[in-house]
Amino acid sequence: MAFGDLCLLIVLAPLAAAVVAGLGGRFIGRAGAHWLCTAGVAVSFAGSAWVLKLMLDGAPVYNEGVYTWGVSDGLHMEVGFLVDRLSALMMTVVTFVSLAVHVYTIGYMKDDPGYQRFFAYISLFTFSMLMLVMSNNFLQLFFGWEAVGLVSYLLIGFWYKRPTAIFANLKAFVVNRIGDFGFIVGIAVIVAYMGSLDYAEVFARIPNAIGHDLYLTPGEPSKVITVICVALFLGAMGKSAQVPLHVWLPDSMEGPTPISALIHAATMVTAGIFMVARMSPLFEMSPDALHFVIVIGATTALFMGLLGLVNNDIKRVVAYSTLSQLGYMTAALGAGAYGAGIFHLTTHAFFKALLFLAAGSVIIAMHHEQDMRRMGGLRKYLPVTYWTCLVGSLALIGFPGLSGFFSKDAIIEAVHLSGREGAGYAYWCLLIGVFVTALYSFRLLFMTFHGRERMDEHTREHLHESPWVVTLPLIALAIPSVAIGWLTVGPVLFGGFFDGAIAHAPDGPLARLGEEWHGPAAFVLHAASSPALWLALAGIVTAWYLYLKRPELPDRIAARFGRLYRLLVNKYYFDWFYENVVASGIRGFGTGLWRRGDETAIDGWLVNGTARAVGALAAVVRHVQTGYLYHYAFAMIIGLSLLLGWLLLRS
Repeated sequence: MAFGDLCLLIVLAPLAAAVVAGLGGRFIGRAGAHWLCTAGVAVSFAGSAWVLKLMLDGAPVYNEGVYTWGVSDGLHMEVGFLVDRLSALMMTVVTFVSLAVHVYTIGYMKDDPGYQRFFAYISLFTFSMLMLVMSNNFLQLFFGWEAVGLVSYLLIGFWYKRPTAIFANLKAFVVNRIGDFGFIVGIAVIVAYMGSLDYAEVFARIPNAIGHDLYLTPGEPSKVITVICVALFLGAMGKSAQVPLHVWLPDSMEGPTPISALIHAATMVTAGIFMVARMSPLFEMSPDALHFVIVIGATTALFMGLLGLVNNDIKRVVAYSTLSQLGYMTAALGAGAYGAGIFHLTTHAFFKALLFLAAGSVIIAMHHEQDMRRMGGLRKYLPVTYWTCLVGSLALIGFPGLSGFFSKDAIIEAVHLSGREGAGYAYWCLLIGVFVTALYSFRLLFMTFHGRERMDEHTREHLHESPWVVTLPLIALAIPSVAIGWLTVGPVLFGGFFDGAIAHAPDGPLARLGEEWHGPAAFVLHAASSPALWLALAGIVTAWYLYLKRPELPDRIAARFGRLYRLLVNKYYFDWFYENVVASGIRGFGTGLWRRGDETAIDGWLVNGTARAVGALAAVVRHVQTGYLYHYAFAMIIGLSLLLGWLLLRS
């Protein structure tokens, strides 16, 4: 099979399955829908893994168009594929996690009336993400970008009879539109100054744009390259849920658990990280944009992690973990360590999908109870779920030897070695975030699986491990969560894995970190001298003491530090501000335009006012029509006299 045909098969297999399951679901039945969609994603995964192998074996970069959509004034708008080691890695991760989620969904959603519709949506989601990561131009990138946003809207609001689900999907849609406005502005500036939508052509023309300025405000020039990068990153802030455009992601938990895993692990939220890495040749030319990126990422990593300490919904705790880890990836991008950001994206995809699916297994066993305060002692009832969740939690906190350790420690070290402005602030945020991550991760583990049982008697009597169709994906994701770091950390970070797909500065932080690289075993041993390990262990011990040894202490601490606790419970009042100030202000402004502009000015003055004026004038003028001939003759004589007088005056 030709390489181009293989790429088409990878993309179109899940799309075809989604179309058939979505439009013909009642004809193929529930089993037909899940077999078809799972097979479509399996084909896509097999093709992606083969593409990755070909790339590792030295196959050349594939950069070809599929068809031209339109040409306008020399600007080519086309669909095409760019397959290099970066996109091949992303394709494999996306399809593997999606395949695990498809299998898991068979068990999790078995009684849901929208079964076929859900499978159609998640297959369509996979297609959209593949189109995004395989694109070779900004038009197709934007198509995939908006498609994942649209399908996430459908999936978050999948249970559309729930008002909270509808509110959540609208919130996600609106917040992402804010970021997407910046994204499309960035693309527009690229077209204006570089005259192309093709990645390769745009990167080749970067020198032409470096010397140009844009006057966004009078008298204050901004470099074109900085405007492009900041605008593109605004799009990434929306998709990857960075402060202050993060508010949609915790509410996305209103969707079914499988889609929570898919959105948070491998698809939508990672799109922004991938995009910035793909655009690294642009970002490397703008230190100001990278300063903005690193500060936003570090702030998100620390302050969003703190929110996981006060939330009691098992899925939302994992969601705040996603926010925090996305902050780590973003900080790596801002430090210029793009490879470290993509590496953490890869490892995070496995253990974060594992944690979400493990949370879903708990929710099934607890009859859809999600409050951890009503759990406890589940370890003996759900052994497979417990051990896989423990693996995911250890990987998340960066326990030495597990996948998250290699990627997270590499990010912390790279940020520490980076000389960029804001790197010092970012380093301390990420370091403190290690303690916070361990604390909320083991808080979840101890409250859910250890301690006394806090569920009702009916729930306790029916507790049992989830069926194999649920636990098998947990085991499949636990294996790379343990092993993938050992196998890939050397080549991905220090061995030239990306082979030109990402632009790294020759003297960047990863290059300096690579000077001290002596293999994964030495990296693990070095952890003993790193503050990150001891902070993670301190977080575990603190969680054990607070939630197992002295479970009454958290309530006392919350009461003692009431203001801080309320600040965290209210999520720094971002939601309150957006709903009561921004949204209310916009509604008030719109109402004012409607009442003053539409009703008063347009309808009142221009439309109805004109009609009333004509009517009033007619009411006056009609009195001139008396019906007497001598009145008309008199008016004619007066008019003729006035006309003759005017002519005499002019002469």
